[in-house]
Amino acid sequence: MKKTIIACALAFCAAAALTVNAQQNADKGGNMQLTIQAYKAIGYPGLAGMPGFSEKLLADHIKLYQGYVNNVNALSEKLAALLADGKEKTPEYAELKRRFGWEFGGMRLHELYFGNLGGAGTPRIDSHVHKAIRESFGSYEAWQKDFKATGAMRGIGWAVLYKDKVSGRLFNAWVNEHDGGQLAGCVPLLVMDVFEHAYITDYRLERAKYIEAFMNAVEWEAADRRFHDCPLRPVDGGRAIL
Repeated sequence: MKKTIIACALAFCAAAALTVNAQQNADKGGNMQLTIQAYKAIGYPGLAGMPGFSEKLLADHIKLYQGYVNNVNALSEKLAALLADGKEKTPEYAELKRRFGWEFGGMRLHELYFGNLGGAGTPRIDSHVHKAIRESFGSYEAWQKDFKATGAMRGIGWAVLYKDKVSGRLFNAWVNEHDGGQLAGCVPLLVMDVFEHAYITDYRLERAKYIEAFMNAVEWEAADRRFHDCPLRPVDGGRAIL
């Protein structure tokens, strides 16, 4: 299962990317013509049979994630069309631009969430992320207590373990819905969905039981890779180089 999850995580980096290629038009006005390559939803077959998560729960959740991918693609096309038509100052453009951030956040957070599932739930003590957790929180147990408490807060959103790229310090943060509370300049290492759709099929309103199931299924190798993929950025004359 771990090999499959690793493959999915790599696919997240490679396959789920948006590329905008600009080619110079041959017309006299010299306008730029944009070709937008759509995002593609990632499949997560390696999560099938994961303890604590029924087949129906996972299937419904992945289908919901696919909806975010579709909406990101649709909004990208609509915004590009409005811009090309000179309608970038219209209320429609403004509202779609705001909505894009929400849909994109929903897409990417789900990819991070599914990408850090499918493991045994126990990090290696000699891993870099485990060491960083101990340095930032005093112990793994103290971090886990805080992370669970963050996920148990009232409301809908996400509990996220972030790494500050400037200081290297780790934080547990609450992200409201998909776009409120993101820590600027920080990289998500571990993401837990606490919208009702993430657990209500199997756990009804017992979010605490779902959080335990999530913790027991964390793929810590994914979190460790994310930790390695975001090296610290130095501060030059008081200015962080991000």
